[in-house]
Amino acid sequence: MSEGILKALMQLFALVSSPNQNEENRHNVVRDYLTQQLNNQRVEEYLTIYENFLLEQETRLKEKSRIKKRFAASSVKVLRIATRINEELTHYQKLIVIIQLLEFLNSGIKGIAETELEFANTIADTFNINSHEYLEIFAFITDDFKSQTPGNNVLIVSGKESHKGKQGYLYREHLRNELRILNIHSGNLLIIKSQKGSDLTINGQLIQPKKIHFMRPGSSLRHIRITPITYTDIASRFYKPGHKEPMQFDVDNILFKYAGSETGLHPLSFTSESGSLVGIMGDSGAGKTTLINLLTGIFTPQSGSVTINGQDIHENQDKTKGLIGYVSQDDLLMEDLTVYQNLFFNAQLCFDHLTTQNIRRKVLSLLKTLGLYEIRDMKVGSPLDKKISGGQRKRLNIALELIREPAVMFMDEPTSGLSSRDSENIMDLLKELALKGKLIFVVIHQPSSDIFKMFDQLLVLDSGGYLIYNGDAVEAINFFKGCINHINRDESECPLCGNVSPEQILTIINNHVLDEYGNPTDTRKVTAEEWYRTYNNSLATTKKQKPHKPEELPDISFHIPNRLKQFLIFLKRDVYSKLANKQYLVINLLESPMLAIILASMILYFDVGADGAGSYIFFHNPNLTVYIIIAVIIAIFIGLSVSAEEIINDRKILKREAFLDLSRLSYLFSKVFILAILSAIQTGLFVLVGNSIMQIENMGMAYWMTLFSSAVFANLLGLNISDSFKKTVNIYILIPFLIIPQLILSGVFVSYDQLNPKLSSTRSIPWYGELITARWAFEGLAVHQFKNNEYQQQFYVYERLKSQATYKKDFWYSELNNLSNRLPRVAEKEQQEILKLFYNEFTKLNKREIQDLYFDTSIIFTATLDDEFIMEIQEFLSRVRTYYINLYNRADEAHEDRRRKLIENQGNEYLTYLRNKHHNDNLERFVRRSNDIFANRVIRYDNQLIQKFDPIYMDPQFQLVKAHFLAPTKNIGNKNFDTYWVNLAVIWIFNISLFILLYAGLFRKGMNKSISFKNKITKKSDFKG
Repeated sequence: MSEGILKALMQLFALVSSPNQNEENRHNVVRDYLTQQLNNQRVEEYLTIYENFLLEQETRLKEKSRIKKRFAASSVKVLRIATRINEELTHYQKLIVIIQLLEFLNSGIKGIAETELEFANTIADTFNINSHEYLEIFAFITDDFKSQTPGNNVLIVSGKESHKGKQGYLYREHLRNELRILNIHSGNLLIIKSQKGSDLTINGQLIQPKKIHFMRPGSSLRHIRITPITYTDIASRFYKPGHKEPMQFDVDNILFKYAGSETGLHPLSFTSESGSLVGIMGDSGAGKTTLINLLTGIFTPQSGSVTINGQDIHENQDKTKGLIGYVSQDDLLMEDLTVYQNLFFNAQLCFDHLTTQNIRRKVLSLLKTLGLYEIRDMKVGSPLDKKISGGQRKRLNIALELIREPAVMFMDEPTSGLSSRDSENIMDLLKELALKGKLIFVVIHQPSSDIFKMFDQLLVLDSGGYLIYNGDAVEAINFFKGCINHINRDESECPLCGNVSPEQILTIINNHVLDEYGNPTDTRKVTAEEWYRTYNNSLATTKKQKPHKPEELPDISFHIPNRLKQFLIFLKRDVYSKLANKQYLVINLLESPMLAIILASMILYFDVGADGAGSYIFFHNPNLTVYIIIAVIIAIFIGLSVSAEEIINDRKILKREAFLDLSRLSYLFSKVFILAILSAIQTGLFVLVGNSIMQIENMGMAYWMTLFSSAVFANLLGLNISDSFKKTVNIYILIPFLIIPQLILSGVFVSYDQLNPKLSSTRSIPWYGELITARWAFEGLAVHQFKNNEYQQQFYVYERLKSQATYKKDFWYSELNNLSNRLPRVAEKEQQEILKLFYNEFTKLNKREIQDLYFDTSIIFTATLDDEFIMEIQEFLSRVRTYYINLYNRADEAHEDRRRKLIENQGNEYLTYLRNKHHNDNLERFVRRSNDIFANRVIRYDNQLIQKFDPIYMDPQFQLVKAHFLAPTKNIGNKNFDTYWVNLAVIWIFNISLFILLYAGLFRKGMNKSISFKNKITKKSDFKG
């Protein structure tokens, strides 16, 4: 309140006062009002101002002939001053002024004069005081004490047995004096009047007879013979709960222990009722969060129960689901959505039974109630990049829970990080919710005096999970002072300003023993266990009858949608969020085409003549193999980078949605669906741009399907990582460790048979190579690009037969024939190995193709190694060679026939055009392994001959997908399938497996277990050390 306004109030008091009244009484009323506003020094200063105004007014009214004119002039002044004051005072302050003004006028000898009443009515009208409330205030102040009967807004506090249990009475045994209390609903204000003087005190001050006293949150009426009467005791009689059914929240002797027998909470019990604001205080590590998790049903106690109206929240979750709300300390807002969208999508997940229009009305109504309607279309922003204030963010977080109207709400540090003003606004909101019938639990660390007084009930926890106090908040100060025999044990608040010091509670609890030098030691004067015993002993001496438990539960309006609807809501919410983030869209939509331009442009090689001129020919580009593998790596990289933060950013929101029992499957499906759509666009743009620059014709769909599948694999891998780690920086550190093995083990830059022999196989792809998605993607594309391009598909079947025949007639025959010649001359051990090789190779011959050639392999190990046996082997080898020579000739003839027909029909230039446009020499040399002309074409390994050239023409030797690198087809059972489609299917098997792992959270659980194991090992080593 400004100095000018206070001076105007002094003038107003003087103007409305008629002469010949009891100036001393009125002087005291003004002093009381000033005492509420100022310190003692300033009170005297403004009393002097009042007296000067009063003297001036009396001087003007001395002339009887001009009294009417003077009163008229005074009326104008009163109206002018009241209008000015009206613009500066809050409604609460206006009520105080009106009450003090009426008390001031009523303190005269003759009561309130007619002119004074007119002045008072004028001021009330100017202040826009509700006429009904004004008449109630006027009657309460001016009427005879006994004529005031209990009603809707009047409560009588009495010690008479006849009043016990009656409507409109609050009974206190041994109370000799009656009190009348008026509730002024619009200002949440209680005023008290006593019939006669007594030693009853309010806020440490004696209650004077027939004088108005204000009772504010945190205040209490005390007397040595009665139980203190708190503000909550009185206010609860006036405010009707919002729920039709009263509610009782009972905690009965619950005990909780963490794994490893470490106690989390020692046995504790308490009862809270609807309409209460309950504070939970305690140092860090006292178990506040553990208690909240138990009371909300997140944790289950080892013993004891938590019930709402007799229904156990852990055993009867189907009945109590939706009754409890939890607002964590963390920010749970989606930063790219607006205030309205955050609340609207949340409401859709809570009210399946309401139409969209009804939900919209409900959301807008709540936004108006919380003062957020004007900013409903503003983007929320992050806590660091704020678009709305901290107080508005906190109110919106509360709205996320409040929208579903839970009967019990838990708030974890709702004022943390807020200014003192925002903190008070939040607590005012919570107090208002409590007055409407909700039960609000608030975890708070160091509340201000005003906030502390708002609590109707306080729970204090001490280190180790001990409940050491449960009761009235302000009384807690007296309790702990009394426990240590403090000299001012009966004084809970400052007698001058009325402030309390909540920090005294924790200071007393944590008071440490001093050493001989007066320095605090590590030893507490009173341990947590001792405080726990002291509190329990005080309960034993307090006979408190438990309220009757109602049986019916409050109405539940919470109905979650089915999984499909949840999926659609999650999907829509995420789409809106991503569309609102323009930077995210620009980066993700331009990233892949820009990388395609950089990659394709840099490796678009062509020969340049002496004159500097030249033209690009696809056939001669030596970098196609590099383009394919890098395209796959880019798809994996983009898929990882776009998904790596998806879940970790939503982790806090997910915790809340798990509390609401929303479907994790629907959430994950929505994430995968959106990321898959984004990856489809990204890979589509990459293929469109990159393939166009590289002039890869008629392969767009094949490239896109492979790159898209690889990107989806990376999406799911990224989601698993995002689900497993707790910090974003750890994810980005890990990404290179995931990308580099995909590059090294793809089989492109390092051949599988050139890896460490102890970790690889000459015959097949090592097991870790089978897990590399880049290998499956590259192999599928390379094989498809080579054998299915428009040029090669004309001749592939003939070239394959020729290659297989060449291997058999030239390399296979020569190797086995040489071994047959050496057989009689080598040692017995080597003979056995050669015989095993003959057996293996003869067994592998395709009997369907060589029907007329037969060798009884059963005699290989039993026959005598004489010239006849060797001759028999060599004759068989000659027959096989002859067969493959004939096969080669037939295939070569068919190949030339096909070539001639194409030339005859299209011309030789067309064939050259096809080759230059669709075929690539570099890729052919890679898939045929013809780059190194000095490499071994055949090697002996594990008593077999291994072909080391033309893998693109070789038949797979294994069953169930497994095959050599760059095999043209793969076996599944007895059927043979094209490598491209098999590899694509394998990638999607990887994708499905990763989604199952993601849904089960196995990566996260494994990570948590490994960390837990490491911590145990560390603790053991520390203990030994």
